[in-house]
Amino acid sequence: MPRRLVFFVLLCYNIRMNKPDYNKKMKELMQQAGQGERLLLHSCCGPCSSRCLEALKDRFSVTVFYYNPNITDRAEYEKRKGEQLRLLRETGWADFMECDYTPEAFFAATKGLENEREGGARCYRCYAIRLERTAAAARANGYEWFCSTLSVSPHKNAAWLNELGEKMEKQYGVRWLYNDFKKENGYLRSVQLAEEHKLYRQNYCGCIFSDWTKQK
Repeated sequence: MPRRLVFFVLLCYNIRMNKPDYNKKMKELMQQAGQGERLLLHSCCGPCSSRCLEALKDRFSVTVFYYNPNITDRAEYEKRKGEQLRLLRETGWADFMECDYTPEAFFAATKGLENEREGGARCYRCYAIRLERTAAAARANGYEWFCSTLSVSPHKNAAWLNELGEKMEKQYGVRWLYNDFKKENGYLRSVQLAEEHKLYRQNYCGCIFSDWTKQK
């Protein structure tokens, strides 16, 4: 095998082997956390939060923080929020923290990135504004931890989310719970729980740039 090809194969192998295991790190942090410590969980929707809450509820005292300015249609926003509240009423797994609806914050943060591919720089900015708002609310309300449900989706970049969470931890002084909720069939479990509770499952993230039917 040519030397260059051997080098490339070894490089790819090392990158894969050194990739952080955020699911493992989450479990280690949960063992360190005191029983019942308060965690503010940013949630994108009821179905995604179902699996995350199931994993967190026995260790933490969880509050769902529903801040999603990326959902640029008000009716869609209210529908998803209603389903989130219904899940919490039916399970009792977490409290709920009310938050304002500010799509203008999303448009300001992603200005100039309207034509970016899905999963690119626009999404990174979207993650950032939601996680920063969550970290700020966690500090203001005395939470020990903050986290997000976004990583349960196979369409979301867990490395970016954890990179941003780590940055916000340093900035706001609230511990970030590293996570990759899609691991160990987490996404599949969220689908199962959504079916059990008959939750509305949307087919796009919420922003106008992802909903191509409305954009056209």
